[in-house]
Amino acid sequence: QVQLVESGGGSVQAGGSLRLSCAASGYTYSSYCMGWFRQAPGKEREGVAAIDSDGYTTYADSVKGRFTISQDNAKKTLYLQMNSLKPEDTAMYYCAADIFCWPVEINYWGQGTQVTVSS
Repeated sequence: QVQLVESGGGSVQAGGSLRLSCAASGYTYSSYCMGWFRQAPGKEREGVAAIDSDGYTTYADSVKGRFTISQDNAKKTLYLQMNSLKPEDTAMYYCAADIFCWPVEINYWGQGTQVTVSS
């Protein structure tokens, strides 16, 4: 079965950096769209960044120029490099996967990793 396991979250001060990782298993990794979503307390889940099977990347306007999504197909691992972090980036970050970016109901989710940015 498909499994997505995130790691790399933590607490940092504003201006700092973190790198999230998502280890995938149970499917043909390179043929899927992979992405990161986040959800802050009291807010809806929002898309942060995605990379499709052709390597095309998209970003939310709020993170453009600060976050970089990448992947290592050999390791079946997705990354999110987050620089110049702001307190408003504080959220639970989730890895997601599906056959395309994105159906109304995304099929596969990780358990989430918490990112907390203090001012």
